[in-house]
Amino acid sequence: MLTTLPMSCKIVELIEKRITCPYCGEDWIALADPSAGSADYVEDCTVCCRPIVFHMDVDADGELKMLIPVREDD
Repeated sequence: MLTTLPMSCKIVELIEKRITCPYCGEDWIALADPSAGSADYVEDCTVCCRPIVFHMDVDADGELKMLIPVREDD
């Protein structure tokens, strides 16, 4: 079955960013969604499963300026 999306529906482009886990030091790819603006969110490390707080800064044009991973206990 084919589903048609409403005209007002916007496809969100996720941005891949290579980050280093502040706990285990391993690199992995995090996906950022700048469509909602600047925000803080928590995502678990894909290697050690510890919670990482991401500080995401988005400019007025909706472009990702910064994605900073920090330890949840900092």
